[in-house]
Amino acid sequence: MPMTREDLEAENARLRAQVATLESSLNALVASAARQRAIFDSSTDFAMVITDPNGIITDWNTGAEHVIGWAAEEMIGDNAERFFLPEDVANGRVDHEMTRALEDGRASDERWHVRKTGERFWASGEMMPLHDGGNVHLGFVKILRDRTEEHVAGVALKQAKERFQTILETVDSAFAIIQLKFDADDRPVDYRFIEANPAFARQSGADLRGKWVTEHAPDLERFWFETYGRVARTREPANFESYAEGFARWFDVRAVPVGDPDELQVAILFNDVTERREAEDRLRASEALARENVERVQLALAAGAIVGTWHWDLPSDQFTIDEAFARAFGLDPALGRSGIPLAQIVATVHPDDQEGLAEAINEVIARGGAYAHQYRVRRVDGNYYWIEANGRVDHAPDGTPSSFPGVLIDVQERRAVAAQRDSAIAALRALNENLEQRVAERTGELMKAKDALRQSQKVEAIGQLTGGVAHDFNNLLTVIRGSVDLLRRPGVSDDRRQRYIDAISDTADRATKLTGQLLAFARRQSLTPEVFDAAASVRTISDMVRTLTGSRIKVSVRLPSEPCHIDADRSQFDTAIVNMAVNARDAMKGEGDLTITVAEASRMPAIRTHPAVSGAFVAVSLTDSGPGIPTDRIDQIFEPFFTTKGVGEGTGLGLSQVFGFTKQSGGDIFVESTEGEGATFTMYLPRVEGLGDVAVEAGDTSLQLGEGACILVVEDNAEVGMFATQALAELGYNTVLAMNGAKALAELATGVERFDVVFSDVMMPGMSGVELGQEIARLYPTLPVMLTSGYSEVLAQSGTHGFELLHKPYSIDALSRAIQKVARYRRR
Repeated sequence: MPMTREDLEAENARLRAQVATLESSLNALVASAARQRAIFDSSTDFAMVITDPNGIITDWNTGAEHVIGWAAEEMIGDNAERFFLPEDVANGRVDHEMTRALEDGRASDERWHVRKTGERFWASGEMMPLHDGGNVHLGFVKILRDRTEEHVAGVALKQAKERFQTILETVDSAFAIIQLKFDADDRPVDYRFIEANPAFARQSGADLRGKWVTEHAPDLERFWFETYGRVARTREPANFESYAEGFARWFDVRAVPVGDPDELQVAILFNDVTERREAEDRLRASEALARENVERVQLALAAGAIVGTWHWDLPSDQFTIDEAFARAFGLDPALGRSGIPLAQIVATVHPDDQEGLAEAINEVIARGGAYAHQYRVRRVDGNYYWIEANGRVDHAPDGTPSSFPGVLIDVQERRAVAAQRDSAIAALRALNENLEQRVAERTGELMKAKDALRQSQKVEAIGQLTGGVAHDFNNLLTVIRGSVDLLRRPGVSDDRRQRYIDAISDTADRATKLTGQLLAFARRQSLTPEVFDAAASVRTISDMVRTLTGSRIKVSVRLPSEPCHIDADRSQFDTAIVNMAVNARDAMKGEGDLTITVAEASRMPAIRTHPAVSGAFVAVSLTDSGPGIPTDRIDQIFEPFFTTKGVGEGTGLGLSQVFGFTKQSGGDIFVESTEGEGATFTMYLPRVEGLGDVAVEAGDTSLQLGEGACILVVEDNAEVGMFATQALAELGYNTVLAMNGAKALAELATGVERFDVVFSDVMMPGMSGVELGQEIARLYPTLPVMLTSGYSEVLAQSGTHGFELLHKPYSIDALSRAIQKVARYRRR
């Protein structure tokens, strides 16, 4: 049916309205698309990538260019696999992610990706499918964000936590975190163990993780609560060592606050030091016994009538005796080392004295303590001699007699002198005529008798001294022997083995130090004198003195502008300064003033019984502000083992070393003191001319350890010689052992070119080590000689005669250094 005009106009109006509506919708759609595009392009921190269903990139925003590196024109049309790692592409990771996105509506992922530069970066992102209005799949959109820094930091933190946990699990020290509990009055009353490492149970003896300490130790001392509570409240760390009765152990503790202050938590790191503390207690007890023998030590050093020493093990009735004892009574030295019963020992006692000896022995065994008894014994020559036995009986903790060490002294001369004295007194009393004349005639004889008596009193002191010395050294030998027996037991752990070895080494060092200080006091120590500036040496050692005395003592040093040269042992000089400084520190109770002065002096004042001496001296003085020294004690302070300190605070040998060093160096020590005003100790040492500047040779390091070198070892003691040759063999040297000087010269005569160094003991029968060295220097001037000695009167009086000296006992390291030093002379 044909349309009318009206119909056409109506249809035209409808179409125009429809076009207007379409135009409006199109404009809205364009505006929305523009807004979405602006969001897409402005997200610079997020990489947005749009792909088709096959993963081909169709759009790439500015954020993707910023994060991944490629520009849009480089990536559109390329596959999204381009910024995935090759191994992820090979494993089908991209296809898997698109599949998950289609199935679940989105796929989240965190992994390494690759930038345009080839650099890897860690990204977290999501992939989502794109659909049109008809739910037709158009492709995918992937959104990525760079999380590299966060990821690396997280990995590092995890690794650090793992390392820290490993340390806590394996460290020997105990570690725990505790939380404090306070009562209504803000007093710490308990603490709970929140965390604890495995070592905690070993060190404390209990596993308390998750428990309150009062559950294990309800009577624990208040000290522990107060200390940990103070750390938790003040946030200040604490270091301390204390005994915990509830654990029956000593602990060395470091406590530090951790966490938020309101949590009241403290981390503690501690070690069980019970064994060390008990060892210190035993050492203090041993030192106390040594100090009881002060007078006997001093007198015995000046006498020489010891027959021999013994040690009687009471439970087994076995005497061990030294070689001198065995020789004196014709006994087998081998049996003396393994053990001899009492019956065999007393078989040589005079029949008239045996009953009294038995009573004296039974009495001292019953009560314990010191023992002294005189009786006659038959010596190896068949004659009877008077001796005095001095010793000490020790009881076990349960009261059972355990050991009886002692010493025998020859008192034959003393008893003869006493008899002469008694006879002289009787004769004097009988005189009633010409008294003055007769007294004059007998005065000389009486003076001789008194001198002899004084000497006999010194001899008596030897017994008292050596009984104590033997006891102390037997204590040291007990530690060594016990450690050796423990090392021989099967299944000893490495830690315990090292502990026993350290005990042997430490005990040997203490014995070495004790004998060295006694030799220094007796002026029989082998010194190594050299010419040096005493002022420069004091300047060098002053820093160490300040460290030893502590911050509360002000140390002042006054030195001259010109050098003050002396000829002495530099090491012993420094040791004397340190000993006097430590003595001053202890006298001042750790607080006061200490002044060290070095000056020239034209005379040495009268000291003790010695008159003043004119001459060139260097005076080294230490003045303290302590309480001074009582007048009645000034004459005692240089005696070995004399001390006013408490148990475990010193051996009493420091000032003895100073006395022995100054006397052996040709000088003396002078003390001035007024009670309440401090004291001044002054060493006077002979001043000598300096040697000028001496060029110091650079160390020759070309000789490797034992490199083709052969050492001629000269030692009369077979055991020491075997040790020296084995030690040198361990160091890589070839060795030849000669038992005396004559055999050594015979070896050299067969071919001196075989040897690089001669290593000889000093004290040997026949030719001494010094004489052997002098003969070698005459016959073979280029062959170096090194001497070794623990004690030699020849060296003490005359020095080393220019030879290198290695002191006994020596370590293998010291032996190696000394051999390499002297071997350089042969190569030159």
